[in-house]
Amino acid sequence: MQGTVDGFSYGWVTPLVAYLMACLGGALGLRCTTRSLRVTRSWRPGWLALGAAAIGSGIWTMHFIAMMGFAIEHTPVRYDWLMTFASLAVAIVMVGVGIFIVGYRGARGTALFTGGTVTGLGIASMHYLGMAGMRLDGRLTYNTLTVAVSVVIAMAAATAALWAAGQVRGFLWSVGASLVMGLAVTGMHYTGMAALEVHVHGTTDPASGGSPAELLAPMLIGPLAFLLLAAVVVMFDPLMVMGKPTGTPVERKPGIPARTVTPRTVHHSAHHPASRTRRALVHRRSRTPLNR
Repeated sequence: MQGTVDGFSYGWVTPLVAYLMACLGGALGLRCTTRSLRVTRSWRPGWLALGAAAIGSGIWTMHFIAMMGFAIEHTPVRYDWLMTFASLAVAIVMVGVGIFIVGYRGARGTALFTGGTVTGLGIASMHYLGMAGMRLDGRLTYNTLTVAVSVVIAMAAATAALWAAGQVRGFLWSVGASLVMGLAVTGMHYTGMAALEVHVHGTTDPASGGSPAELLAPMLIGPLAFLLLAAVVVMFDPLMVMGKPTGTPVERKPGIPARTVTPRTVHHSAHHPASRTRRALVHRRSRTPLNR
């Protein structure tokens, strides 16, 4: 029989907290991506990797906080830990590929489209792989059209976020981009959930498997701790917070790797005090007779 799905067991609490987590991960990841465009190539991989891990962790945390409010009538829901954390790894790796493309090729044209597409597919893959980690007395089916819409939403959100990261316009610009990204990613999640149909094999007491919050809360500790650590890194880096260059290297154009400014040799004019002192010294030496 077809099971009744409830995605809002705790009302609007889980969607709101999930949205905030998506915004947090997006904000940290975008600031790290922006920071990578201001440094030399030797430091860039570190910032891009941190940004990918922040976005991936934020999206993954958003998904499973939202799943705390997910329940199916007549059957308990459990989660395969291996499959669940595999979805986190997929999110970080695929988001990382997209971010590295933009970080090294610039947030424009083909590079932006390719990076946004890969990142969006990573977001969608994380969602449906996480859903595949669910264990219940039944099977899951999806509406193909609605799934396709959710993937398009993820790709569009990722492309817009990476474009915003490449603009390098300061902290408020990244905050606005992260709010939009959080809205799109959360919308993608609930669009994907709307495509879901559950066919229950039998009737079981849902409480026998424990509540979703009790099952998922221990798994969220690690990613939440990592997001907190990434937030500390951002808070203690003034350039990342304010988005203003403080010396070399500097960014000349959005999406173009930074170039190091080399100091130029200063040529003093004839009226410069140092030039007058040097001329006087030469004149004095020319008037001194040689020792015989």
